[in-house]
Amino acid sequence: MATISFKPKKITKKITSHLQTRASDVIMNRFGLTTDGERKTLEEIGKKYNITRERVRQVEDAALNLIKKSDAYKAEQAVFDELKQLMHKLGSIVAEHEFLPYISKDPATQNHIHFFMVLGDSFKKHREDDHFHTRWSVDDSMTDKVHEALRKLYTSLKDEDLVPETEMIKKFFDQMKDLAEQYRDEEIAKRWLSMSKSIAKNGLGEWGKASSPNIRTRGVKDYAFLVMRRHGSPMHFKEVADAISKTFGKKTHYATCHNELIKDSRFVLVGRGMYALAEWGYKAGIAREVIQDILKKEGSLSKDEVVKRVMKERYFKKNTILVNLANPKYFKKNKSGLYVAA
Repeated sequence: MATISFKPKKITKKITSHLQTRASDVIMNRFGLTTDGERKTLEEIGKKYNITRERVRQVEDAALNLIKKSDAYKAEQAVFDELKQLMHKLGSIVAEHEFLPYISKDPATQNHIHFFMVLGDSFKKHREDDHFHTRWSVDDSMTDKVHEALRKLYTSLKDEDLVPETEMIKKFFDQMKDLAEQYRDEEIAKRWLSMSKSIAKNGLGEWGKASSPNIRTRGVKDYAFLVMRRHGSPMHFKEVADAISKTFGKKTHYATCHNELIKDSRFVLVGRGMYALAEWGYKAGIAREVIQDILKKEGSLSKDEVVKRVMKERYFKKNTILVNLANPKYFKKNKSGLYVAA
């Protein structure tokens, strides 16, 4: 968190002191500079003075222009220069939801800083759109570079991608050409990434497309996928439920977890209560179907090889595999004594 050299409320009082009562009241309420710190809408203020929303906007604009022309405002330029330098330090373009808390956790103080950014000629506001959150910048060239890099990064991702944060930062910097060394900083990169609405990270710190269920987790099955992916090998549904509770703080009942896993194609039941991820190569099916699939893919195999291959894919008992393999309706031995599908 930054340490600023000025007292925001004191500065606000100085630069608004010359405003007439109504103009001052409109500014204070629009920017949440009152005691309650609540930002009022044009409509709310209009009702108070019995004027239209458009008239409130005109009063607001006129008041902001009066402030910028005042001697009091000109005398406080060191405040705006300090904020400008801070924004340069943070990457020259920063999401509003990152910049304001960086200066203060106090919402009232944040409102005063936001007011100064609206007033300052150095600051450019970029409103929220389909791709980005509301952000502020002090360098047009850097802004264009960051926007373009974030768009390219998004198009390079597949829907199912989950990228560790360090790798995501590297991929992001790869998209930015001729970037000054001062900006090749992990914290700056994370702030830039946080501006995107298309790219996000999940509760395990992995990045991907914001629309992916692996990122925007919406229930037990999505949390289960993440904990199993991190675990790296099959898990019993009770282990999965416990891992969800421990990792994400989401109390998960065993029965609920079992029901969610069995309905989702991302998971494969590989034994009694044991689940694996389909992306690991596991396939659903009874023992006979698994054996048939293996023999079709690999050709003739010995009894021990069949058992070994099946055990890699499913948690069957050895005797279950042998009983199925002995069924002449589905399997037979060739002249070499190896098993093939009938």
